[in-house]
Amino acid sequence: MNSTTENRQEEERIDSRIIPVMREAVFMVQMILFRTLKNNISCRYQDWTGEQHTRLAGAVVNNLFGSHPSDPAVADFARQNRELVEEELRGLAGRCSHLAPHLTDALRMQTICDNQEGIHSIPSLLMARALGILQEERPLPLPSTFMTTVRQLAAEHGLVEPMQPAVAPGNDPS
Repeated sequence: MNSTTENRQEEERIDSRIIPVMREAVFMVQMILFRTLKNNISCRYQDWTGEQHTRLAGAVVNNLFGSHPSDPAVADFARQNRELVEEELRGLAGRCSHLAPHLTDALRMQTICDNQEGIHSIPSLLMARALGILQEERPLPLPSTFMTTVRQLAAEHGLVEPMQPAVAPGNDPS
């Protein structure tokens, strides 16, 4: 085996190891969007049940990211309330503008991960662009920067513990 082939195989191994971690970060952004939407929906639809709030928020997130709901009830709700889901999608840019940079990065990273696995997910990016969510001028972050930024955002939203600075060896306070 020559050096070029070994380097290419090592790059492929690195890629295959980073894809699940990047997908986890994308999922974290989806969770943050879901929680934000659910809170917003519950304020606007106060006469609805919590289950209806959950299903609408789930349907919107699934639609934006091109995901298939794991709960058949969410899929049924989305089909039965298609116009409402679309209305929520159209209002997403205004209601969740503070998340637009993170949604842009997550949708792009999802597309990269999908592409590596032979999945075509460009329609999610096109939908985000049409909805005014995709910040096309935003530079694509490196995977490590994306994952770190998402972790910080998740800590701000109480989904994970904040990262603690590493203590240098020999300086352990315990």
